[in-house]
Amino acid sequence: MAFREIVERYQAKVYSIIFGILRNRNDAEDIAQQVFAKVYFSMGNFDFRSSLLTWIYKITVNECYDYLRKKRVRKLVYESDFSEEESLLMQNSEAAMDHRPAVDTQLAQRDFVLKLLAKVSEEDRNLMLLKEVEGHSVDELARMTGMNENTIKVKLFRARQKLLKAAQRLSRLPGAAPA
Repeated sequence: MAFREIVERYQAKVYSIIFGILRNRNDAEDIAQQVFAKVYFSMGNFDFRSSLLTWIYKITVNECYDYLRKKRVRKLVYESDFSEEESLLMQNSEAAMDHRPAVDTQLAQRDFVLKLLAKVSEEDRNLMLLKEVEGHSVDELARMTGMNENTIKVKLFRARQKLLKAAQRLSRLPGAAPA
C-alpha cells in the first residue's frame, strides 16, 4: 500500500523528468518502470538524509544516464559490423537529425550541476528543485513547507546567488563542464 502511494504520488514527476532528458515516450515509460523497481528494492537503503522526492529524483536521473550510456555503447558495437564508409554515412545522417549534446558532454554537465547543488543546503536544494524543475509556485511552496512566501523568495534568491558564484568558481577549474 505504501509503495502504491509512492508510485501514485511521484509517477507523473518521474515520467516528466525522464521525458525531459530522453525525449522519447516509449523509452520514458520503460525507464519509469525501472526507476520504481529500483525504488521498491532499494527502499531499505533510503537513509532520510534527503527528502524522498530528492532520492527518487536522483535515482531517476541516474537511470536515464545509465540508459544513454548503454545506448551509446550498443550503437558503437552495432557500427563495428559496418564498413568504414557505411559508418561515416550513418554518423553524418544521425548528426543532421540529432542535435543533442553527446552523452559524455551531458554526463559532464550533470556532474557539474550536481557539484553546484552540493553547494547549497538540502532545504534550499529541495526548494529549488520544487520551484525550477517541478514548476511549483511560491504560493504552493509556502503551503507545502509551511514557510512564509517572502522567506521562500529570499531563500530561492540567496540559493541562486550562491549557485551563480559556485558556477563561476567551478568553471575556472581545469576540466570543468561549462554551465
